[in-house]
Parts: sequence; C-alpha cells; structure tokens
Amino acid sequence: MTTPDVPDLRTLLRAPAQTPAQTPVPAPAAVPTPVPADVPAAPAEVPGVPAPVPAGTPAAPAPVPTAAPEDALAALPATAPGGFTPEQARKDVPILHRTVNGHPLVWLDNGATTQKPRQVIEALSAYYGAANSNIHRGAHTMAREATELYEAGRTAVAEFLGAASPENIAFVRGTTEGINLVAQSWGRSVLQPGDEILVPVLEHHSNIVPWQLLAKETHARVVPVPLTPEGEIDQKAYADLLSARTQLVVVSQASNVLGTVPPVAEMAALAHRYDARVLVDGAQAVAHMPVDVRRLGADFYVFSGHKLFAPTGIGALYMTPEMMGAMRPWQGGGNMIESVSFERTTFAPVPHLLEAGTGHISGVVGLLAAIDWLRSFDREAVTAYENALMTYATQAMATVPGLEVIGSAAERIAVLTFTLAGHDPASVADWLDRDGIAVRAGHHCAQPALAHYGLESAARASFALYNTSDEVDQLVASLRRLQAGA
Repeated sequence: MTTPDVPDLRTLLRAPAQTPAQTPVPAPAAVPTPVPADVPAAPAEVPGVPAPVPAGTPAAPAPVPTAAPEDALAALPATAPGGFTPEQARKDVPILHRTVNGHPLVWLDNGATTQKPRQVIEALSAYYGAANSNIHRGAHTMAREATELYEAGRTAVAEFLGAASPENIAFVRGTTEGINLVAQSWGRSVLQPGDEILVPVLEHHSNIVPWQLLAKETHARVVPVPLTPEGEIDQKAYADLLSARTQLVVVSQASNVLGTVPPVAEMAALAHRYDARVLVDGAQAVAHMPVDVRRLGADFYVFSGHKLFAPTGIGALYMTPEMMGAMRPWQGGGNMIESVSFERTTFAPVPHLLEAGTGHISGVVGLLAAIDWLRSFDREAVTAYENALMTYATQAMATVPGLEVIGSAAERIAVLTFTLAGHDPASVADWLDRDGIAVRAGHHCAQPALAHYGLESAARASFALYNTSDEVDQLVASLRRLQAGA
C-alpha cells in the first residue's frame, strides 16, 4: 500500500494564496425581483460605490439588480484605492454562492458572525487530515508540528494586533471569555471597595455583565458613561467621571449595534492620567480596520475569531507586559503549571498560565489561516471600500418609507441598525429571509444602547468586505415591497 504524500501544512497556512485553487461553487441563477416603480435610480457618486438619488428626486424607474454573486460587481464602476474589489474576497467564500429560499444568499449578518474563506476551511481539513496532535507536551513529530502551528498562530495574532511579542497573547474561546478572564484573573486581585469601573452605555452585554458580577463580589461600582443623541460616547461626561477611584475603563473599539467608533486612543490616554487600566473590546473592529494595540494605549485587547472569518470557539487576549505580571491563575489544570505536588504547585509564566487544559488547536490553525487571508488584501483599501459601501447603504435605506436608522455617529463601521414603521423587527427579519437576505433582529446583546433610543429591539444589517452595492439594492427593494404590502 502506497503512503500518500502529506501536505506541508505550514506552507498551506502561512501562504494561503499559494494553495491549489478550488473550483468555485457555481452561483445560482438570477431570480427575477419585481420592483416598485418609485425606487430611485442610483448614479455613481461615491468613489467605488454608486450613490442613490435622494428620496423625492424624479428619476426613471430602475430595476434593482438581482444578478448572481459573481456578477454583482457590475454595479461598481471603480475599485477602491489600493485595487481592492469585493470580488477578490467573494471568490474565496463558498457559502456566498448558495441559495436560501430559492434566492441567492445575501449575508448581512456579519456582526453576528462572518463567513469563512476556503483557505480557512482547507486549513482545518488539512490539520485534521495530516497533523492532528496535542501540543506542548509530546516528543513525537506530529506533536512538534502541531505545537509549531499553535505558536505560529500566536505570532500571527501578535503581528496582526501590533503587539510587541507573541508572549503578550493568550488564546481564549472568544471576546466574552477574554473579558471574563481579565475580570477574574486581574480584577479580583486589584479591585477594592469603592473602586470604579467606567462602562459606556453602548457596550455589548459581554462588556457589562462580567464587571457587574465582579463589582458585586469586590464591592466596587460599575459607572455607566452616557451617550450623545448621535450614539457617540459623551466625552465630556467621560472626562468628568474619571477620578482617583477609577481602576478600569472598558470600551468597544466599534459598537455592534450602533457601529460607533469611539476615540479609543484619546480615551485611553485620559484614563492613564488617573492610573486607570483600559480594556478594549475589539470584536467588531478587527475585521473592519487595522489595529495597533500600542497606539491605542490598550492595557487589554480582546477579540473573537469568528468575527474575523475564522472558526467559532477561538479568540485572543492581548496584555501589556505590566498587566501580564499582574495576572493570577483563574482556571487550574494541565498546560498552565511548571510542577505539581501535594505540597506545592508552581505555575508557568503568562500566557501559558492563562491557558489551562488542551487549547482549541484547530481553532488556532483556522485563525492563523483567516489572518493570512485577510492580510492578503490591502487593509486600508478594504476599509475605504467598506466606508463607501456604508455611505451608499445609508443613502439607499433612507429611500424606504418609514425606515429609521438608529445612531448617526461621525465615525462608524458598516453597521445599520434600524426600525421599520408598522413592523416589529422579528417580522422584518423573517420577511427578508424569504428573499434570501440574512439580517439580525432583537436586542443585539446591547439593551442599554437600544434603551437610549427608547427601543427594546431593532433589525440590523451588518456588512463585510465581500458585500456589494447590488446586495444593498436587494435589501432596499425587499424592504420597500414589505412597506407596500406586497
């Protein structure tokens, strides 16, 4: 029996663009979509993305494009600066070429999770097919190979975030676990009665609840930082709330419900004047903008892989060297120790101190592949494209009668949370799903932010680098049919 050749997995992961091309899944045939006669035309005005005519402007009826995914680029007259087009990303993502309810899939739920490129899918398959082993404590070849992959993933995350060293990175299941880890490993040993944790109202529940639990245990206080009517963090109120009692400021680099991008670096610099530490939730930011944790001034930075085109169940926590020295064991077990006896246990240094048990090795492999895939594009060009697409989508959504977008911060990622007069958000999402359009509805794990606008729930369309203006047009056309009672 001939032994098959084993692929060089490290080459596969570190240079995904060089992996054998996979035949794209054929795109489904276009589905004719009736369009109301009052849908305005959309001449090209925004660089890289055509801008719709403002509501009320006379225009000849224009049918909304319903082409298959690979044809959607016809709506884009120019590429973004740096040469990026969404087609470059779409060709790598198999699931974008399936149908849902007889329609081509329009995936606008990227804020919840992103779809995975073939490079990630192939990396996971190659790992389990050729290199599956536990790590760090095996002397055989495959254990060494798996360990090299795992640590290559740590290095890739450090480079991706602008960290000084891979030792600044600990692997976690995701943003939620990373925040809880900081609360339990750092916060429990630092916070004293009367200390304060400043938490903006726009935060995800995962950046509120752990601090409430910790405050109750330590008799500290969680202090909410209010928002402006536009959905921005009230910087004057923030500055006024900082004091000698402030031990920690937590803030999302981008809001999952409003899309708001706060001035994190300025907020961190101000917090540090009071000797407060700063934790940045990067879950929504990492897929949309380059990140440099040292320029941000983050003491801690956390993100989830599945928001970054990687598998679920893997994420990373960045810590400054100073914070690494302050971390205490949270979970005990294998991998986080140096020696164990019934008389005395000594612990491994951070980051291994924080990685008890067998890690999500294949998740790290997938995260490594996802980072390599994303870094194959010009990140500044991707950000410019998404900003142009957001401008286009904002203008297009304004033509839907009774639709109101929530939040209008000057700096936002491509997230549009909205309500539609006469329809609850769940029914809006259900209607769109019939047309193959995936959006999210509910409180988005950000109830205080929605309550700021007097809402309990809303619908949300969230975009990624592989979304197109044609998909925006399909979203708008479907919403207009809903309002027309079609």
